[in-house]
Amino acid sequence: MTRPTAEPGPTVSLVTGANRGIGREVCRLLAALGHTVVLTARSLAHAEEAAEQLGRDGSLVRPLRLDVRDPDSVTAAARDVAERFGRLDVLVNNAAITYDTWQRAATADLGVVAEAAETNLYGPWRTVQAFLPLLRRSGHGRIVNVSSEAASLAGMGGGTPAYTVTKTGLNALTRMLADELRGDRILVNAVCPGWVATDMGGPGGRPVREGAASVVWAAELPDDGPTGGFYRDGRPLPW
Repeated sequence: MTRPTAEPGPTVSLVTGANRGIGREVCRLLAALGHTVVLTARSLAHAEEAAEQLGRDGSLVRPLRLDVRDPDSVTAAARDVAERFGRLDVLVNNAAITYDTWQRAATADLGVVAEAAETNLYGPWRTVQAFLPLLRRSGHGRIVNVSSEAASLAGMGGGTPAYTVTKTGLNALTRMLADELRGDRILVNAVCPGWVATDMGGPGGRPVREGAASVVWAAELPDDGPTGGFYRDGRPLPW
């Protein structure tokens, strides 16, 4: 079988953990910009339901099952994108779990921390590795790691250890990938959407659209845009 090659056309973007909250809104905003969006979720049924809702206005939103914790699922998703599109232009690593406000580092359940790491750190890591050949085919790839200001060492205190440590690890991964992939013209940045009123963030946060727009900014960077940075609303955050 002839392997697909990248051809001119709409930007192909994939978002993990995208059936609700920030991920779903990122899909909506990217589709509104003309991207062909691959909306992924652990459950194909949930991905299909969200994609059907977003696609009612004619936007190109395609559902796909992708569980970032499962290497076989990630590999299968990358194979599917390769067969459908031949490349990937934007990868948004949005899937995350365990905002563990009930824990302190000194007494934390390390099983909870390890479970969070599977989604928040190893998940994006294995997803990047699986999709990297397709991002290289793009010629102008973008990797956006959805992080949190809680991961900033500059202002870090106690609390939420599983979430904070795994997001700090994601920031470190962002810096390493940005340096290693610079020659491939792939921009890699971490983005904090801010405190957003989602199922994880809870009530009182800013509108989901605003947090998602912060992520979309990094997905839409020009070829001479920054890489290896940590941003919220397009402005740098301290590491």
